[in-house]
Order: sequence, then structure tokens, then C-alpha cells
Amino acid sequence: MLLCIDCGNTNTVFALWDGEEFLCTLRTSTHHARTADAYFTWFSTLLNHYRIDPDIGDVIISSTVPRVVFNLRVFADRFFGCRPIVVGKPECALPIQPRVDEGTAVGPDRLVNSAGAFDRHGGDLIVVDFGTATTFDVVAQDGAYVGGVIAPGVNLSLEALHSAAAALPHVDVTKPQRVIGTNTVDCMQSGVFWGYVGLVNGICNRIKGEYDRPMKVIGTGGLAPLFGTGEALFDTIEDDLTMHGLTVIHQHNKENT
Repeated sequence: MLLCIDCGNTNTVFALWDGEEFLCTLRTSTHHARTADAYFTWFSTLLNHYRIDPDIGDVIISSTVPRVVFNLRVFADRFFGCRPIVVGKPECALPIQPRVDEGTAVGPDRLVNSAGAFDRHGGDLIVVDFGTATTFDVVAQDGAYVGGVIAPGVNLSLEALHSAAAALPHVDVTKPQRVIGTNTVDCMQSGVFWGYVGLVNGICNRIKGEYDRPMKVIGTGGLAPLFGTGEALFDTIEDDLTMHGLTVIHQHNKENT
């Protein structure tokens, strides 16, 4: 059984893949000081709760937070007796190498999303990922990551607005009933929601114009379904795109070692 671990700036997700489906998906906050023992205590407690007794033989890790990788490596080695595959490291082979400026380090999450999206939808894609940052990944016809865009994340923008303007409250992200707000909360929610709808639309249209061929837009990340209700932003929304990409990269490495 394969354990997929996706460590982002805000949350870390563990998912168990049995070769056909994900048996469970578990989420915890990302904390660079969390030890291998602490990971195992949390992980095994939840598995016991769900009455899952996995036989984990492989682990693959994607992490945008380099400081947590060491303890996740120890976690895999100590408790499952395996050396994990770490996306972005030289020993991890990718199905298609990215085509970017020489010396550029592409975020592991973007490589994983590109691999997962290409496996499901083919090439000529824009993958919009709503995470701590909102990223736009361009996947070429052959599946290579060829560049993209990084914008501030939705919650990051809200937090900055609340922190920088003392009179403005902290608000939840939601789709407002009207664009014109009649109170402070409605005004802020409208600005964030419709502002990001405009951002996604505008950037995707500019990418399509520059790429100069038909492209499919894939939405992923926790807020993708919400923003998908604003306008026809996405051709499809993939809730498990990153985890699927990890299984694709793992399979590629198994077949080529």
C-alpha cells in the first residue's frame, strides 16, 4: 500500500492508496518542529479510529516546506521501513521533465499537479490551485510543466486586509448575493470573491492568448468549488488532483527503477 503525503504551507495531507482507490485522507496543520514520533502518534490514532490496518510498503512526499522533509523521511523509515520518494529531489524521476529557465526550482506541488492533470485530461491545460498561494500551472501537449503564474492566496489576502486596516474585521470567504455590499462585511466578501473571479478569468484568458491554442482549465484546492460557482471559470474541478499526481509519479518511478 502507498502512503501519499502532501505538505503545504498551511496543511499537510496524508492519503492511503491501495492501487485502485484512496482508503482515507487525513489532514493536519503544517508545523516544521513536528517529530517523526508525533506524526506517527497522530497518524496511527486516526487509523485506529477509522478501523484501518494498512500494510504500508511505499511512501511518496511532496513538500513546499523544506524543513519538514527530514522528519517525514524519518517517519517513513522508522515506522514503515522504507525510503520515501521525495518529489523534486534528483532521485525522483518525473514522467516529463519541466521546460523552464535553467536553474529554476519548480515547486513540487506544481510538478505533482501537472502530472496528475495530464494523466486525467491530456495536455494543453491550465491548472488553477487555490492554496496558501493561488497558482496557475501551464501543462504542455506532451505533459511537461512549462511555466505559470503565482498570485496571493485568497485567505492570505483576507488576512492582509484585516491586519493592515484596523477597522476592517476578519471575514469568511463566501459568495455574496450581490456585488454591491451595503455593510462592511458584505463589501469585503464581495471584493474578495468577485476580485478573485476576475483574477482567475483575466489570467487564464491572457495565458490562453499567449499560448495560442485551445486549453482546458482545471480547478483544484479547497476553495475551487466555491469559486467555480461564480462564473464558468473551470472546465472541471478535481478535489484529489495532488494526491492522484503523487500516485502517477510513484508508479513512474516503480516502472523505471
